[in-house]
Amino acid sequence: MSESAGNLKRIDEVAGDLKLEAGEIVKYGEYVAKVKIAASERFKKKGKLILVTAMNPTPYGEGKTTVSIGLADALNSIGRKSSVVLREPSLGPVFGVKGGATGGGKATVLPSEDINLHFTGDIHAVTSAHNLLAALVDNSYSRTNVSHFQPKDIFFHRVIDMNDRALRKVVIGVGEESGQIRESKFEITAASEIMAILGLSTDIENLKERLSNIIVGESVDFKPVLAKILESTDALAILLKNALNPNLVQTGEGNPAFVHAGPFANIAHGTASIVSADLALKTSEFAVMEAGFGSDLGGEKFFDIVSRQKSMSPPDAVVIVATLRAVKHHGGVKQKDLLNKDADAIVKGFSNLEKHIENMLSFNRPVVVAINRFKDDSNEELEILLQLCREKHKESYITDVYKEGGNGILNAAEAVIKACEEKIDPVNYVYEPDDSIEEKIRKVAYRIYGAYGMAVSKKMREKMKKIEEWGYGKLPVCIAKTQYSFSDNEKLLGRPRNFNIEVRDLKVSGGAGFIVVYLGNIMTMPGLPEIPASTRMKIDSSGSTSGV
Repeated sequence: MSESAGNLKRIDEVAGDLKLEAGEIVKYGEYVAKVKIAASERFKKKGKLILVTAMNPTPYGEGKTTVSIGLADALNSIGRKSSVVLREPSLGPVFGVKGGATGGGKATVLPSEDINLHFTGDIHAVTSAHNLLAALVDNSYSRTNVSHFQPKDIFFHRVIDMNDRALRKVVIGVGEESGQIRESKFEITAASEIMAILGLSTDIENLKERLSNIIVGESVDFKPVLAKILESTDALAILLKNALNPNLVQTGEGNPAFVHAGPFANIAHGTASIVSADLALKTSEFAVMEAGFGSDLGGEKFFDIVSRQKSMSPPDAVVIVATLRAVKHHGGVKQKDLLNKDADAIVKGFSNLEKHIENMLSFNRPVVVAINRFKDDSNEELEILLQLCREKHKESYITDVYKEGGNGILNAAEAVIKACEEKIDPVNYVYEPDDSIEEKIRKVAYRIYGAYGMAVSKKMREKMKKIEEWGYGKLPVCIAKTQYSFSDNEKLLGRPRNFNIEVRDLKVSGGAGFIVVYLGNIMTMPGLPEIPASTRMKIDSSGSTSGV
């Protein structure tokens, strides 16, 4: 562990700050613990939920995690007990493009190296449970084939927690006594439906029910084949029973941080577990919860999918993270020119942020905009952006959590507290459960993305009809598209208009409880860049590491 132990509280002290009892935590060393989900039953009153989302991200990173941590620290510093709730980092991005995902500068969660690597083994447990089910499916197919599968009708593939493009398409069963030869693929563990299930399950019985309802394929009579037919739901749950308990760590300022579950924000809903959010809300006055990618993905899904789950509720306020360089990027500035002053690009690129503000306000929730300062940002350009934000929405602030920690976002924290005290109207959801699948997609595309039209082929309409006949028509839609644009084309930056979206495919995640709708080309197995983040990591003879 690279952090100095002298800078960290012992984890039982952090748990004590939340009024958790010794028997309610399971320690993983001195600075990490799991909290038994039953502990939340002892607490009755719930705090306020603050959702942190963002404008469309860029390849350079906008610091949404850092802002979430800094905001929780700021709230604590002014006497309002708060916890931050984050997803667990995946090894794929850690060793790939992104690197670690525990914040940065003076706004971090600790011990960062442990969190970024194996942590408490949750992601490994998801990988094992997923691959056990995949093995059971192939065993059934190769031996008894009780569901009369055809290879093309097996939907459930294998996962690994690593970026490995060579596994995007594979042939399995090759060789004597190896089973039936068929094409398959690997996905990254964060894209596993079981990861989404872990994030949405409320207890062990709910976990088992969801696992049993995973659709692993389609029978020859065109009916969904559920995992329960393999009679191994309990075996899967046994692998996940410890992973279901939220992980408790701390921020760099010694405040509580729940880091639990890691579903993707395009193929899945993109937030930490609802059991960790529930625990944070019951033990804190404020829970600051990050949603993946921009408001068009994680933000919309939090309202329309997550907040409708048992034990969850809609956020009381929303924070939108913006950066000067992201605004300039959406204004057409290339990476090599981002440090050059360009007021026109700021005005042009602000259209992207403007749409995100409109989106979150449309849910009938108060919004605070946090402009996350980077060290090379010019004061002059930041002021231009701030004025544009305040012309659109007065509760906008320049923040600097990387350099100053919680002190760098006190202005926005005060605004968030005030926002949470406002009387608010019922949530204006994008769609209702009774809407048809096509109507749900259309409503998201038109209201959230600003699309002009939607292309749905005859084949896709037939698939929607089949899903509705199977009895899944009332499920929410979880739209998988690029995070870099409102559209399904990552090259359409800013606030594109007069564009169409195309429904490429649909898949029912019966256990997670949503319908995945694919727009454009979505990779569920990322690849490594030319120079992976792993090349920056070092370990010496004493075991000390850096770059993780």
